[in-house]
Amino acid sequence: MAGEKRHTLVQKIGTWSFIVGIVIALGAGFFELKALIVSVLIVLGLIVGFLNVTGEETTPFLLATVSLVIVAAVGQGVLGQVERVGPILERVLTTFITFVIPATIIVACKAIYSLAAD
Repeated sequence: MAGEKRHTLVQKIGTWSFIVGIVIALGAGFFELKALIVSVLIVLGLIVGFLNVTGEETTPFLLATVSLVIVAAVGQGVLGQVERVGPILERVLTTFITFVIPATIIVACKAIYSLAAD
């Protein structure tokens, strides 16, 4: 019973970290990035990487995040050229990537460790 409650608490922390990270990343895109916001996004990304992605979700997660990082890197230049909303869209992509990359690093390291341990 105690193990189930702990597992549920860990799941809730991971889920809320993801939700809060997405909200902050989207909201922060409308303002100039500050070091505090970047730090919070990185910490939340690390929490998501440690707590949210299970072994069976690793490959789809890594594929999705790598695709996102590539598209965002290419898309930022294009979106930045759109009048008025371009810079906002560019910052939203930057903050979103700032949140996702730490989770991707953790999940990739866990996958490498899992492969090496087998």
